[in-house]
Amino acid sequence: MSTIESKEPPKLSGGLPLIGHMHQFGKNPHDFMLRLREELGDVAQFKFFHLDMVLMTGTEASEAFYRAPDEVLDQGPAYKMMTPIFGKGVVFDAPIKRKNEQLQMLMPALRDKPMRTYSGLIVAEVENMIKDWGDSGQIDLLEFTKELTMYTSSHCLLGPEFRYELSNEFVGIYHDLEQAIKPIAYIFPYLPLPVFRRRDKARVKLEQLVGEIMAKRAGKQENKANVFQTLIEANYEDGTKLTPHEITGMLIAAVFAGHHTSSGTTAWVLIELLRHPQHLQNVMEEVDRLYDEGEGVSFESLRQVPKLDNILKEVLRLHPPLILLMRKVMQDFHVKDYVVKAGKFVCAAPSVTHRMASLFPEPDKFDPDRYTPERGEDKNMYGWQAFGGGKHKCSGNSFALFQIKAIISTLLSRYEFELANPPESYKDDYKKMVVEPGSPCPIRYRKRADAHLPGIDVTHSNQPPKIGEVGGAFRVEVDFDLCKGHANCMAEAPEIFQVDDKGSLAVLDYNPKLELMQKALAAEKFCPTRAIRIVTDGNGMRD
Repeated sequence: MSTIESKEPPKLSGGLPLIGHMHQFGKNPHDFMLRLREELGDVAQFKFFHLDMVLMTGTEASEAFYRAPDEVLDQGPAYKMMTPIFGKGVVFDAPIKRKNEQLQMLMPALRDKPMRTYSGLIVAEVENMIKDWGDSGQIDLLEFTKELTMYTSSHCLLGPEFRYELSNEFVGIYHDLEQAIKPIAYIFPYLPLPVFRRRDKARVKLEQLVGEIMAKRAGKQENKANVFQTLIEANYEDGTKLTPHEITGMLIAAVFAGHHTSSGTTAWVLIELLRHPQHLQNVMEEVDRLYDEGEGVSFESLRQVPKLDNILKEVLRLHPPLILLMRKVMQDFHVKDYVVKAGKFVCAAPSVTHRMASLFPEPDKFDPDRYTPERGEDKNMYGWQAFGGGKHKCSGNSFALFQIKAIISTLLSRYEFELANPPESYKDDYKKMVVEPGSPCPIRYRKRADAHLPGIDVTHSNQPPKIGEVGGAFRVEVDFDLCKGHANCMAEAPEIFQVDDKGSLAVLDYNPKLELMQKALAAEKFCPTRAIRIVTDGNGMRD
């Protein structure tokens, strides 16, 4: 190693034959990665079975990870465990261009306009789940949020057939698919294990059901917009349609994104609120204001709950459901002073970067005020990275946040809650591939004396919110690598932004008239991927 450019990342000692550091990693991946970074720095190597893994933490290394093109760092080979679930040739098993086309097909159902229709569905699902609770009682919170987010995700994203006609059958199929996500599947996804056999039978059955529903829908003149219908109507760039096999895999991917991570996060939001009574009081007042002002839970009203927004951000910082994001190095990859050779695997670790005191002072403290305009500890998108980053930032992040806020707001408007066990006993279960609170997770509930009656407002006007007094000239900056085509910006400021049917963003005016400032700021604020930046001449005030 004669030059600094050819220096390989430092390697962790102590690996065992055949399994490497898997015995240490498996006990608690989060603690293992924290120790690895503390010992060897932001870029460090370890062995995962026979694979050479390079952990990348901190903002500089994370940015290199998230911004690398697919030809350099590829998701596909890192997630072969998902091929039996999604299907051959679908998402991670597809060639890069094909995969990106498939993922882009999901976006129309996650854009601004259809999102406005989901609040009514989510509130109705919550009301249905709690209708038999009575005045008081106790539930396992995690089991409750798992069931609820399955219903909300399938109803909003897949359509009424999956929610009502196939509810029990679909839940069973999904359970068998989900249970097959085991650490061993990273290396040996086709071992003849009972859990993998159930997975494969469930995948075949679901494809059969999808084909039957497609045939039924073909005979109807009108179908509501959702991911399923979007995929039925979608075309590849070469004009071909998706097959039932491909649609099935992408529907599974959509539900995984909408349910698999949201259930644990929803539970953690309520747990952390109950651990911190003052923050709970602040959020209760915010939720009550929605009802007092006649808005209830709607797409628009849930964009105006900064206290709950900050709670959710802090929950995702301390309890990110995905603590490891992987890529395979396809071409030698340079990061900081190191080169990672082709053939190795690299991984970003949100849970580790989120605990860096240089980015988040007192990192173990639950402090939602980190995200106030004055402190803005989430401004660095490669510091706060709960949904990943770059071109592969989770496309469903906007839906996930909206879904969680709608559920929490509805619950808090009806009931008061308390932890059934000591607060410190609620901990992350790091033995699961998607991290969530450990089970059992008991909480008690009691109906509020002043409970708000069920009700939603899905027709609220789309007037831009007041964001602060502004003055002087301004310009629009867009990071097109981050744009996912949600089209929120076009909904807020159509004079400035246009998004076509394929999700491609065009900026109509990089130096708009001053009277469009409020709309431009709203577009910046509500961009789920933070791809937009509004820059003033320094004379304006923003919050």
